[in-house]
Amino acid sequence: MLTLFKKIFIWWNQETLGTKLKTIFYGKFAGKDSSGNKYYESKSGKRWVIYNDEIDASKIPNEWYSWMHFTNNKIENNHELNKYDWQKPHQSNQTGTENAYHPNKNNEPIKKKYTTWKS
Repeated sequence: MLTLFKKIFIWWNQETLGTKLKTIFYGKFAGKDSSGNKYYESKSGKRWVIYNDEIDASKIPNEWYSWMHFTNNKIENNHELNKYDWQKPHQSNQTGTENAYHPNKNNEPIKKKYTTWKS
């Protein structure tokens, strides 16, 4: 009962019932990314994504970002890009988590690399 209630009313949990029906009747499957997100397009040209887990727009990788925003480039039709060894895998925004970047994470005193002319 609670799962059905969540599907109907709670949009941040995953797709709602309205989005599910729109996807079934009007959506044409465009592809899937490495995170498991599924991308759809309607006949009128509208595009949307069904997220695999928690809904967060920063989870869309670069290959699909240009497709979602109708940006023409050389990778639009090829979403399975060969990545180089030096490229890191896509991560969602880490702000507010333990993985967020902090320049002085351990609160150690910062040692200056230079001396100032005023003492």
